[in-house]
Amino acid sequence: MSEPLIELKGVSKSFGNNVILDGVDLAIYPGEALAIIGPSGTGKSTILRIMSGLLMPDSGEIYIKGKQRRGLVEDGDTALNVSMVFQQAALFDSLTVDENVGFSLYQHSNLSSKRIRELVNEKLEMVGLPGIGHLLPADLSGGMRKRVSFARAVMANPDDPNDLPEAILYDEPTAGLDPVASTVIEDLIRRLHALQGCTTYAVVTHQHSTIRRTGDRVVCLYRGKVQWQGSVEQLDSTDHPLIRQFLSGSLQGPIQVAGQPFMESKPATPVVAPIR
Repeated sequence: MSEPLIELKGVSKSFGNNVILDGVDLAIYPGEALAIIGPSGTGKSTILRIMSGLLMPDSGEIYIKGKQRRGLVEDGDTALNVSMVFQQAALFDSLTVDENVGFSLYQHSNLSSKRIRELVNEKLEMVGLPGIGHLLPADLSGGMRKRVSFARAVMANPDDPNDLPEAILYDEPTAGLDPVASTVIEDLIRRLHALQGCTTYAVVTHQHSTIRRTGDRVVCLYRGKVQWQGSVEQLDSTDHPLIRQFLSGSLQGPIQVAGQPFMESKPATPVVAPIR
């Protein structure tokens, strides 16, 4: 297997007395579609923010293309261009769709406004939303806002070959959507990466359809650690109790029900399934 694009080694993160990540080892390889799953509050979104350089871990090491990253993304000590799609789309309410999608180019490029609008229209067409650049986020449905955030994530300056994201991190891209809208988003994730040439991405999700339609490899987090990892196909064959409970929604198993204290009972035994 090639060198990881992003690699976490022994990464830990706490908020107050709440241990979110506890010595996590995790890697994303070039061209990989990674699904990160697990119960709520187990650090999945925190992992993405640490990978993207938006959040510092309390301890551990982060490697980008084999080089250790020190500091946050704003410190400029990274050779990787990463885009992140946030759970709630994170659009600027007071800006139009055009201004949201083209925000980075309007702020940080020398392209003309006309050229930026052309590029915005191309991206909106790509996500199936042509002709809505004049609208505000409040005029859009939840699924449309998600797609606009996808268009923004893949926006790049055509005059700068280094501006295209090499990896995109999706935080719960189908959260709050109905099954049909979820399918649209799931198919769009695959199609965007095929069209854009950015083949590496990680998706944090709870939804079974999103895991299976967008992921190739799966990592399961629980109690701050990677408890299981393997291919999507191995989800159905593993007898690991945590995976079986997570997929079935049963109240019986190692995952604590609401109201039980976090991090108290004996952790499940980590399992690494072979990747074929």
